[in-house]
Parts: sequence; structure tokens; C-alpha cells
Amino acid sequence: MTLRGPPTERSPRELLEFGVVNLDKPPGPSAHQVAAWVRDLCDVEQAAHSGTLDPKVTGCLPTLTGDATRLSQVFLEGSKEYVAVLELHDTAPADLEAIVSEFEAPLYQKPPRKSAVSRRLRVREIYDLDVLEVQDRQALLRIRCESGTYIRKLCHDIGLALGTGAHMGHLRRTATGPFDDTDLVTFHDLSDALARWREEDEDDWLRDVVRPAEDALTHLPSVTIAPNAAEQVAQGAQVYAPGVIDAEEADEGQLVACYTPNGAAVCLGHMVGDADAEEGTVVELERVLV
Repeated sequence: MTLRGPPTERSPRELLEFGVVNLDKPPGPSAHQVAAWVRDLCDVEQAAHSGTLDPKVTGCLPTLTGDATRLSQVFLEGSKEYVAVLELHDTAPADLEAIVSEFEAPLYQKPPRKSAVSRRLRVREIYDLDVLEVQDRQALLRIRCESGTYIRKLCHDIGLALGTGAHMGHLRRTATGPFDDTDLVTFHDLSDALARWREEDEDDWLRDVVRPAEDALTHLPSVTIAPNAAEQVAQGAQVYAPGVIDAEEADEGQLVACYTPNGAAVCLGHMVGDADAEEGTVVELERVLV
């Protein structure tokens, strides 16, 4: 089998077959529909989004193309960030900021009735929760939270604590995992870049819009393995100590990304052993990416 070349040296077609687009989701379509549009525009067999957004919600929706869909689980490991309008049902109390700050903690949440997951009580952590502005019966919140947090439920619970009642107004996702809203791509950007490449054989715009899928793994600890070890992993072998060249520090059981020395992703796995050992399994295989 042939391992992938360096991320920066791939052809446009290779890029599309293992790429990620940091898409600015518009209001209206579901995240599933957005992924289908990206799949059709890029002419790849499959595409996958980085986490469900309701149709009305806008913002950061990294979308994986081609074989990169195999690594979609990595977005469950990273945090999400949102800006939300809290619509109060009465005048904002003077201690609004103090009450809101109490929600910066692990919280119990139950998915809503229309959710695609089972409605079991679970814990999701709010890492940062800031009140950016208060005007009349509206408060603008910035929320950085664990993946899988329901912002609509958070807003409802804040309203109960404030004693006014509240619901979520406009919601925009500003970051997910290693991606944020500083370099978002629109559908028009993607369409124009693809047209320029297909009609004029110019790929500079395309490389600005579609990034190597490895960019979706930068928040995970990395393990560099030898090319011959990578060929064995591609056949389903674990990552054994003799094949490890270098490894970033990772906790036991933590999800890590393995690469060849040229920076091409090989697999995802869980750290189970000592990278400096002379023998034994270092990374237990989770998903082959080649």
C-alpha cells in the first residue's frame, strides 16, 4: 500500500479526498444538509460535519471530506465555544453576572425530547461563561463548554436561577476543537475555489479553503511512527514500541493521533504504554486513517 505524502505537497484531488473545510454554517439548513452539499460540491463519496447545529444556528462547522470522515470522532474530544443571546422574560436583576457565573461548572443535563441521542441524565462542563453585554431584557453570553452541551437547556436553567425565566435567542458557534471563527469559509468561497481549479487549473484558492485533514487533529497529542510501522498499522496492527520515533506526553487511555515523519496522519488510538520502552504496545488502535 502507499502511505500519504506530506500534507502541504498533496494534489488538489488528494486534498479533497482527505480534507477539512472550516465552514461558516448559514441559518436554514441542518448540519446534515450542509455536509451533503459539501460532499456534492467537492465530488467526494462522503463528508461529515463536526457536531450537530440546529437549522437556525450559524457559525463554525468544520466539515470533513472523503476519507477524513474516519476521524470525525475527534470533535468529541475538543471543546466548543458559542455566543448566545439570553432572552429574559423580565427585567435583568442587578446580580445577573454573579448568578450566571455560578453556571461555570459541571452541570447535569438531559437531552431534549427531539434529540437524536437517548435522554439520559449526564454531566457536561461549562469551562468559561462570560456576560459580554446586557441591554433591556437581553444578555449576550460567551460560552466555552464540553462537547455535547445543550445551550438551549443552559439558557433555560439560567432563567430559572435568575427568577425571571429565559430562553435562548440567536446562537452562533465561534469555535470547535482546533477551529475558530477567525478563518471561516462560506459556501461561495468553496464553490469559487473549486470552479477556479476545475476551469482554470489554478489551485491557490482551493488550498486556502480546503485544508489537510491533519489540521483537525492538532488538539490531540501526537505520536510519530516509522513508515514500516505505519504500513503495519494500516493492516490493523497496534503501534508497538520499536516503531515509535517520538511521542508527546499523554495520559494513559487518552486519544492520540499517530503520524509518519512527513506529518501524514496514520491512525487514531489510545495511549496504553510507554513510548520509550523497548517492547510492548504503546498505542491501541482505534481508527485507521490511511
